[in-house]
Amino acid sequence: MLEFAFMRHALIAGLCLSIIIPMIGIVMVNRKTSMIGDALSHASLSGVAMGLILGFEPVWGVIIVCLIGAFCIEYIRQKFPHYGDMATAVITSAGLGIAAVLSKFAPGGNTFDSYLFGSISAVTLQDVIGVLVVFVLVVAVSVIYYAALLDIAIDTDLARLAGVNVRLVNTLFTFLAAITIALSCKIVGALLVLSILVLPVATALIVSCSYKGTFIMAVILGVIYTMCGIIFSYYYDVPTGGAIVILAIIGMLLVGLYKKIRLILH
Repeated sequence: MLEFAFMRHALIAGLCLSIIIPMIGIVMVNRKTSMIGDALSHASLSGVAMGLILGFEPVWGVIIVCLIGAFCIEYIRQKFPHYGDMATAVITSAGLGIAAVLSKFAPGGNTFDSYLFGSISAVTLQDVIGVLVVFVLVVAVSVIYYAALLDIAIDTDLARLAGVNVRLVNTLFTFLAAITIALSCKIVGALLVLSILVLPVATALIVSCSYKGTFIMAVILGVIYTMCGIIFSYYYDVPTGGAIVILAIIGMLLVGLYKKIRLILH
C-alpha cells in the first residue's frame, strides 16, 4: 500500500484533516452552526466546475467559493440574527444552482465525481502541502484561542464581557473553517464533509462530560475513522468519504450502546 505515492499522499493528508476537522466541528456544533459546513461543501461544487471550465486546479476554485460562501453566511447571520438558518439555505441554494448549470459545461466527469464522494487516488503532493499548511494554522489558532473559541461557542455576548475580541476570533475561525472544508472535499467528498465535521463530535458528546474531554475524544475518533476509512477504501475500492462515514456511524452506535449498557449495569 505504501509503495504507491498517491496512498502516501492520502494518508498524510487524511491524518492532518482528521485532526483539524473535529477541531472545527466542535466549535460549529456548540455554536449550533454545523449546517454551515454542509452549505459550504455543497457550494464548493461550483468551484470545482469553474476550475474545470477555466482550466485551473479545481481545488483553488473550491477554496475561493468556500471563503466567499463562509463570509457571506456570517454577514447574513449578523444582519438577520433571528434567521440564522436562512443564511445556510441561501448559500446552499446559490452554490448548488451554479454548480448544476456549470457542470453541464465542465469537462472531465471523473474529476467532478471525485469531489462528490472523495477519492484517495486524486490527492496530489500539492494537496498534501496545502493541507500541512492549514493543519499548522488550525492547530495554532485552536491552541492559542482555545478559551476564546470556547467562550464564543457558548455565548458571544458572554465572550465580549470576558474580554474576547469576538470579531477577530470569528474572522479567523471562519477563514480556517472555509479552507479546511474546501481541502476536505477532495478526500472526503463534498456531499459527506458535514458527516466528518459532526459525527466524531456527536460520538464524543455521548460519553464526555466536559468541553475539553469532548475536544480530545473527537480528535481521536476523527483520526480512527478517517485513517481506517482510507485504508478500507484502498483495499475494497469504495468511495473514501462513504467508507469514513459508515465507520463513524458504526462507531457512534457502538459508543451509544456501550453507554446504555453501562447505565443499566450501574
